[in-house]
Amino acid sequence: MLRTGIVGLPNVGKSTLFNALTSSNNAQSANFPFCTIEPNVGVVNVPDERLKILSDMVKSQTIIPTAVEFVDIAGLVKGASKGEGLGNQFLANIREVDAIIQVVRCFDDENTIHVSGKINPIDDIETINTELALADMASIEKRLERLTKLVKGGDKQAVLEHNVLSKINELLANAMFINIEDHFEGDELEFARKSQLMCIKPVIYAANVSETDLATGNAYVEQVREYASKHGADVVVISARIEAELVDLSPEEAKDYLNDLGVTSSGIERMIQSVYKLLDLTTFITAGEKEVRAWTVKAGSKAPQAAGVIHTDFEKGFIRAEVTGYNDFVAAGSYVAAREKGVTRLEGKEYIIQDGDIVHFRFNV
Repeated sequence: MLRTGIVGLPNVGKSTLFNALTSSNNAQSANFPFCTIEPNVGVVNVPDERLKILSDMVKSQTIIPTAVEFVDIAGLVKGASKGEGLGNQFLANIREVDAIIQVVRCFDDENTIHVSGKINPIDDIETINTELALADMASIEKRLERLTKLVKGGDKQAVLEHNVLSKINELLANAMFINIEDHFEGDELEFARKSQLMCIKPVIYAANVSETDLATGNAYVEQVREYASKHGADVVVISARIEAELVDLSPEEAKDYLNDLGVTSSGIERMIQSVYKLLDLTTFITAGEKEVRAWTVKAGSKAPQAAGVIHTDFEKGFIRAEVTGYNDFVAAGSYVAAREKGVTRLEGKEYIIQDGDIVHFRFNV
């Protein structure tokens, strides 16, 4: 399952946002640093209106959306890479996620303590990024030391790993997150992806604003946008307090409330969409009487790979994929009509799954 870590300085709204994300009170939220001690984990369904429509059409017994796992990681402070605050205990948690949501305080409130005593979103961002970069550099140095002997012995894999880690170490001197696709290709890119370094993970900056600034943003948000544009990151403007209030409302009430605030969707929905975009993910669907279910794959995945997400045997014994585009299926009204109209196709091993494809896999084990 896709794992996304929520990080930031203490008292920026991380746990409040996490509670809203998971529609629960599983994470503490209080006005003092280091409120979160152990990482809280919550699974959040990915909103997809197509599933209910398909369920009504095929009269399925249940709907199973795809999901994202959110990890609320304790507030980091300057010096975390050297053990300050709660230190390396939480840096290890960040290494295990696929993407990072960095919550940035973009609101003034004299009643909410700021760990550094002033509101400065860019300083906050750079404090976090510097600590993550320093921690990665320390990790890389240790790994390079272990590789040295193997490199001298001519081990090809060790040489490859040494080259990649050395280059990343040089880039980290700028204390910024790195888009590895800009610097590596082939086997080097594959190794970089598996390195678990924090600096290569996609980043979303969640600019946490007050209710009055949700629709229009503010000067703090503009600073974050400018910074993100220079570093290949995305920005989502949210109000953690508003998201927490939406939890207790019905979908209809929540929609009306957001409309009154001048926005059309919740920050949570926009954040999930941003995660999918940053990680280059797409969704295909299986639909039958038992269930309608969404599945997540990397964009560009071929049919056998998608089949493997359901079960490894499906990929091993893949024969064909029966594919109908979502819009074509809805227009046809049923599987029978879709086949009669010729919009259902049999695709082979080279077919690339498209977002919204309704797929039935044929396989032999």
